[in-house]
Amino acid sequence: MTLSRRTFAQAALGTAITAALPFAPAARAHEGRHPLVIAHRGASGERPEHTLMGYRLAIEEGCDFIEPDLVVTKDGELVVRHENEISGTTDVASRPEFAGRRTSKTVDGEAIEGWFAEDFTLAELKTLRARERLPELRPQSAAFDGREAIPTFQEVIDLAKAESRRVGRTIGVYPEMKHPTFLAMAGLPIEGRLADALRRNGVDSPRAPVIVQCFEVAPLKTFATLSSVTRVQLVAAESGPADRAGTLYADMITPDGLKEIATYAHGLGPDWSLVLPRTPDGGLGAPTSLVADAHAAGLAVHPWTVRAENQFLPPRLRRGEGPAEHGDVEAVFRALYAAGVDGVFSDFPALAVKARG
Repeated sequence: MTLSRRTFAQAALGTAITAALPFAPAARAHEGRHPLVIAHRGASGERPEHTLMGYRLAIEEGCDFIEPDLVVTKDGELVVRHENEISGTTDVASRPEFAGRRTSKTVDGEAIEGWFAEDFTLAELKTLRARERLPELRPQSAAFDGREAIPTFQEVIDLAKAESRRVGRTIGVYPEMKHPTFLAMAGLPIEGRLADALRRNGVDSPRAPVIVQCFEVAPLKTFATLSSVTRVQLVAAESGPADRAGTLYADMITPDGLKEIATYAHGLGPDWSLVLPRTPDGGLGAPTSLVADAHAAGLAVHPWTVRAENQFLPPRLRRGEGPAEHGDVEAVFRALYAAGVDGVFSDFPALAVKARG
């Protein structure tokens, strides 16, 4: 029997959770299945992002996958940070012993000044402490500053396995390769390191509860030659992949572009505004054709990132006073689920689970 492209994508994305989770393959959410809840950097609306405490809280709140963003240390270890520039999420700027590491670099065409993970050994990074990236918006999370170190990818895998045993359901891991082209130019390619880590942990297979994502194209294609785990192509509402000058993400989400993505990935991770555009009066518009187009190409759809604060919501969904107040984020979740998405990234997994019902 020959599998259609769509059926193959369903099988590849679904076997990561089949039998372990109380719902069927993720790629079949548009056929009445439950969409995945992906804890974006952990429960990062409530705890400092990419901390073990944040991942544990997200699991308690019912998420299906936890998301670690991966960068590489000077000595080649995979560690979990949203960016390779670490001053926004650690106390490195207050450490006099590392004052001389401050530098400027051009990362994906952007000039950035600060401290970079690839300039530190793992042992040095482990002396730092994590802190809230958005303390003005999330003061309750900032109260947990300084309590934890930067986790390694291995520690996140170990946590997912231990928590799966504890809660009696499989907790998946959804790593993102950050700035792979930049890291390769720095002599620290990430693709092989990630594939090796998955192999060492016995989760390098289409059935593993692992989904690998990336905004760049060539690194994701390279990774596909190194590992058989599920892969998702990320796309933003603007610009294009750092490794493809002249290519826009808008070009990649046309029906033809989606067919091309389906040759090397099993899913699409779009900015959620590409699924639910804003209306001129600041509300939520009717869904675009993106979910249907992606499904037609055999791709699951996992939009990112739904946040509860007014600052991140359309004007008509804002409530209360100020950007830090929580608005009607449930309306966003419900509209995305109604549009047929197969999963959703959120900083507030408890709210995503509640809206999923």
